[in-house]
Amino acid sequence: MAKFELDERLARDTVLATVTGLCQLRVMKDGRWPWVMLVPQRNGISEPFELTPLDQTLLTFETNMVASALKKVTGAKKINVGALGNIVGQLHVHIVARFEGDPNWPGPIWGFGSAQPRSETEIKAFIETLTQAL
Repeated sequence: MAKFELDERLARDTVLATVTGLCQLRVMKDGRWPWVMLVPQRNGISEPFELTPLDQTLLTFETNMVASALKKVTGAKKINVGALGNIVGQLHVHIVARFEGDPNWPGPIWGFGSAQPRSETEIKAFIETLTQAL
């Protein structure tokens, strides 16, 4: 099997937190929302239905596992899950904790405002808290 290659834009905008099995769990550097993504470690895949049936099951399981942990550690009102891929074709699933009064609540996060960088200290603390909850 070929070595997994992460899209350079995903690598630039995220930090690796852990590997959940099928996926890399990555934390977005944008600090406006508690925001992570799962990237299945499969080259050349842009849609969930292109995964094998077993990988589709793993992706669903890992998405629910991460979403549950994110809600637990943030106390979010709602967890948004989406796999858009209009700009970055490599399959990746966004998992975002949302709160009343957060930037653009209750509207979508996509295309809203400008990213606000999170410090390395904040990212490390968030990763530690989230991975413990997994």
